[in-house]
Amino acid sequence: MAEPKYQLRSLHTDSTVTVYQAYSPEIGLPAARDGRFPGAWKRDRMTWIKPSFLWMMYRCGWGSKAGQETVLAVEISRAGFEWALEHACLSHYERGLHADRATWKRQLKRAPARVQWDPERDLHLRPLDHRSLQLGLAGEAARLYADEWTVSITDITSLAHTIHAHVQDGDLEPARQLLPNERPYPVAEGDLAHLRH
Repeated sequence: MAEPKYQLRSLHTDSTVTVYQAYSPEIGLPAARDGRFPGAWKRDRMTWIKPSFLWMMYRCGWGSKAGQETVLAVEISRAGFEWALEHACLSHYERGLHADRATWKRQLKRAPARVQWDPERDLHLRPLDHRSLQLGLAGEAARLYADEWTVSITDITSLAHTIHAHVQDGDLEPARQLLPNERPYPVAEGDLAHLRH
């Protein structure tokens, strides 16, 4: 059965959601060691979190791109994640969804979070037909993410490298077995209506 084009999928528990980011070792290693983002982490800049492991691998090149060598799994509270979704604006103007372009621009400027849907990726990082959510956090949302929502931070760089090595060797089944168990996130249909295009 085909995946719905827009569906929020993640590794989650009753109280947390796991999202992925990649940083330089100067940020990523102390974050994983201490379980919180260090002071050097810019709380006044937008940060993008990805519930899709494979989309993160596409973005950071399996932890090989400069400044993205440390791949982190960040477990955050579901309450925080849902607050961000509730206060998010779609990252681009969509006719029919927004009253007009000016209204959308005002909403985007005020919103502490923004949603972008990008093609999900397969193990070879090729685009699939269905989409994966990215959530951009700015201002209040970025500060809450770093200092209140974060439950744990784990360095998963070695996992990324191991999966990538399996893929390079053509061993797709062992690679697939190591992927995080991302399943549909139980968000009410209406709650994402304003965030789909």
